[in-house]
Amino acid sequence: MGRIAKLLGILLCGSMSSSFIYADDLASILQLALKNDPTLRQAEANYRANRENVIQSRSSLLPSFGAQGATSRLTSGPTDSSYVTDPISGNTVRINDHSYSPGINNHNWGVSLTQSVINLSSWYGFQSARSNDKAAAVNLAAQEQDLIMRVSIAYFDVLRAIDTLDTNVQEEAAALRSLEQTRQREEVGLVAITDVYDSQAAYDLATNTTILQQDILQARYEGLEAITGEAHPEIEVLREDFPIIEVDGSLNAWENQADSNSLAITSARYNLTASKSNLKARKADHLPTLDFQGFWGHVVTAPINSQGIQIGGGASDRTQLALTLTIPIYTGGAVSSRRRQAEYNVIAAQESLELTKRQLTQNIRNAYRRVNTDVLVIAQRQQSIRSAQSALDATELGAEVGTRNIVEVLLSRENLYRALRQYADARYNYVIDTLVLKQVAGILTPDDILALNEWLQQ
Repeated sequence: MGRIAKLLGILLCGSMSSSFIYADDLASILQLALKNDPTLRQAEANYRANRENVIQSRSSLLPSFGAQGATSRLTSGPTDSSYVTDPISGNTVRINDHSYSPGINNHNWGVSLTQSVINLSSWYGFQSARSNDKAAAVNLAAQEQDLIMRVSIAYFDVLRAIDTLDTNVQEEAAALRSLEQTRQREEVGLVAITDVYDSQAAYDLATNTTILQQDILQARYEGLEAITGEAHPEIEVLREDFPIIEVDGSLNAWENQADSNSLAITSARYNLTASKSNLKARKADHLPTLDFQGFWGHVVTAPINSQGIQIGGGASDRTQLALTLTIPIYTGGAVSSRRRQAEYNVIAAQESLELTKRQLTQNIRNAYRRVNTDVLVIAQRQQSIRSAQSALDATELGAEVGTRNIVEVLLSRENLYRALRQYADARYNYVIDTLVLKQVAGILTPDDILALNEWLQQ
């Protein structure tokens, strides 16, 4: 499943080759995140570590070949020098004390081969490891899709904060102009001092909001940097003509598509298969096993010198072929306990699959509705901006002729800038929700990021 990361790299490199002169965009940042994101690299390392379990479980089914060798030296003698009488000649003979010089050297070497002939427990254990490996591969692919989402969310959170800050700066500038105009009108006696106080309070609030939003924007930049490991002081923004359209296709079609392509369901199914294979392995622990063993060795022994007579010694070859049948009878209840544990693990895996299916149905429906809701909300936000602007123009005109007061002007201006912030927020919600819908359905691909990248500009 690492093919997703490779495909991302190939497509994104192709995209960057034609747009390298621009500021950092979504494609280039995602390309960098694929190399530097610690979460994804950790997931890749865990996946590769888990793959070793397949090799380890398969090793119990393959031949085991080994070599061995040994050498030894044997010496003996009395602790102290002594004299004894030779029974044949009657002469007194001196026997020296123990020395390492005279001794007996023995050595041997050989090779052995062991092959499991019948071991169903090891076989089913190998099948379980293979299913677990497939589940881990799917989970890695899900981590790669999750990286796409994390980068996209962090990227558009920066744009969201930029737009909000720009709106706050405009609101602050408008509040300052209003304060200056109110002061001038108060100086000539057209308005009361209370209008100046109201204008001053509105300006102070707008200034404070701008300061807070500057800090939020910096935090959003740092959130993006935490994923890629590099700063991105300039990123491309979303074009104003970005299309806002409803979801293509019916909800039922998206549900069917999600059931067929969801990585979460695929992983849960592989986990269930692995648990069932593990249960078979634990049941097979009660069955006999048959192993073949073969040995060939070469042994060299030195002769033993006894009273001048050499006994034994020489070289010999030895071979051994054996079939070993092992029948488990009682192991303190451990075998039965592991079998029951495996049965409960199968039940847990079945329930996990059912829960994943139910959550998928709920998530795909919610994601589908959110996108279509976003379309309606954005249209309403556009209308609210037009309405708020008209209301502000009328209120300001009324204030000039004396039919409206400054408080009404301030409230109308506040409504306008709130509508502008909500509109920008709704657009970015739509972008993220469309990606979430595809992620939940299991069809999020690099092409979706490249298509979205085309709607970015400096």
